Amino acid sequence: MSDRPRDVYVVDAVRTSIGRYGGALSGVRPDDLAAGVLRALVARTPGLDPARIDDVFLGNANGAGEENRDVARMAVLLAGLPVTVPGTTVNRLCGSGMEAVIQAARAIAVGDASIAVAGGVESMSRAPWVVPKPERALPAGHQQMYSTTLGWRMVNPRMPEEWTVPLGEGAELVADRYGIDRAAQDAFALASHQKAARAWRDGLYDSETVPVDGIVSARDESIRDDTSDRALAGLRPVFREGGTVTAGNSSPLNDGAAALLLTDEDGLRATGREPLARIGASAVTGIEPQYFGAGPVEAVERALKKAGRDLADIQVLELNEAFAAQALACLGQWPGLDPAVVNPRGGAIALGHPLGASGARITGAVAHQLAAAGSGTGLATLCIGVGQGMALVLER
Repeated sequence: MSDRPRDVYVVDAVRTSIGRYGGALSGVRPDDLAAGVLRALVARTPGLDPARIDDVFLGNANGAGEENRDVARMAVLLAGLPVTVPGTTVNRLCGSGMEAVIQAARAIAVGDASIAVAGGVESMSRAPWVVPKPERALPAGHQQMYSTTLGWRMVNPRMPEEWTVPLGEGAELVADRYGIDRAAQDAFALASHQKAARAWRDGLYDSETVPVDGIVSARDESIRDDTSDRALAGLRPVFREGGTVTAGNSSPLNDGAAALLLTDEDGLRATGREPLARIGASAVTGIEPQYFGAGPVEAVERALKKAGRDLADIQVLELNEAFAAQALACLGQWPGLDPAVVNPRGGAIALGHPLGASGARITGAVAHQLAAAGSGTGLATLCIGVGQGMALVLER
């Protein structure tokens, strides 16, 4: 066997349309959402025997509700795939879907797999409330209940307080550190909605979105065609009196799932298809937790260096828009990047950010855009709560 890692190809990538919190997908269990994209992905490659799938990797940031008990394996079974197909669930919070892609690609590169599925799922609408077990049996007093939808809960008291601020306050801190004012954040958010609405009107998402059984949802629900700079400017700051971060310049709470089919050369021949793109280098880095929004900066630099590329080589960059403040802070550190290549079809502020699925969604989006262009280098990257950044280079 050669010591050289095998090339890894993205054969296909699908996702659901993204539902808003309490919206069209809120009645669908996360394991069913995941099963749906697995089923659709396999159906789009009829030449592939599903029994040849060596493993399924799915990202999920919660794990506290209906997606418990290894949602990847549950999705395999619910999708009707052969029971011989295994599945594993990974958690790197907002980076979980990309972590799944990287782990699947790594398994293929070293020869542990030939064909794998990677993706992610999140239902923030259905995230449960949880009550911790009391230290003593049968307590007489009230017990604290926590929401698992987003952010810190049941914080370890040994954690420094400055590390455990709410995510929105972290965005405010990033805005302070990098000098990102309210007007710039609102302008960025408006552009995200405009690009997303235009992309849907032009049919640019038709090749990657798949329906959810029993749900009528024409497109991503959080896109606001009617928003304006005036409407965004009228929103009050959410996390800090006199702050700059609002509901309008932040990603919303969402539900959705995404999946990619990855293969080596032998697996590619088995599919009978031309790949969308090839997986390149990746990187994950750490940063002070409260400044998590700037996490992509170093991750991108490391991934590009591994790939032998620089920012001038990038034809498309999908930067997950957790907050406009953090996205602008990252972009400000990349002066060699053409702004026109960043989220050309809109970003998470408009499309939505179902945590465990977003990394897979943006990776698939880069692959589809490279395929549409015919050649080039693409980059997907996101910030991660508790202070991490992640980036993945794709080539065609």
